[in-house]
Amino acid sequence: MHTTTYLCIGCPLGCRLEVEEDEAHQIVEVRGYDCKRGQEYAKQEHADPRRMVTTSINVHNGLWARLPVKTTQPVPKNSVLAVNRVIQSLTLTAPVKLGEVLLRDVLGTGADVVATRDMPAQPALAAD
Repeated sequence: MHTTTYLCIGCPLGCRLEVEEDEAHQIVEVRGYDCKRGQEYAKQEHADPRRMVTTSINVHNGLWARLPVKTTQPVPKNSVLAVNRVIQSLTLTAPVKLGEVLLRDVLGTGADVVATRDMPAQPALAAD
């Protein structure tokens, strides 16, 4: 038997979870959770850890130089750096709308990349 410890982020309690697995790497028991979310989090984290990706990307002609973006769902933890590299390679042109899909199914993860705020274009300069 082998035991792995996790800190639960499923709710504000932050329970210390223990996942015990057998020699075949099957979960035998989950301990330390105070709510159902903790038990589910431990199973998911142990079998297939996933993370949301949040970052920002360059924008041409935007009111600001960078636009915050995120994935629409968690991606496999071992893909986070590769997903981030793909996102960072993008450069957009303003305007961009909140929730606009900027990249579909990034690296085959099933997650889209969306804007997390509006990015208006810079106002046109008045001609003299």
